[in-house]
Amino acid sequence: MNMIENPDQAKRLARAIISDVAMYNAEKVESGIKNDNIFDVLREELEEGRQHFFSRVSPEVGPEGIFDIAVVDVLIKRAGKIESNIW
Repeated sequence: MNMIENPDQAKRLARAIISDVAMYNAEKVESGIKNDNIFDVLREELEEGRQHFFSRVSPEVGPEGIFDIAVVDVLIKRAGKIESNIW
């Protein structure tokens, strides 16, 4: 499989991975936001997603930043409707 070298394709992949994490772990997301421990609750899932992303994206694209931005944009911002003291 070829490595992704296009930043826009890398962004789409990162967003898709994080969307899947959020969708398949909706209860964990809600609990993590409510209790302000989202990254602890989803540690394994996010690490698995990160490893998959890094295995598909060329290092020249700067995958670290792309993945982290996707986490905020897709996972955290979308959870803004969940009642929490962190907002």
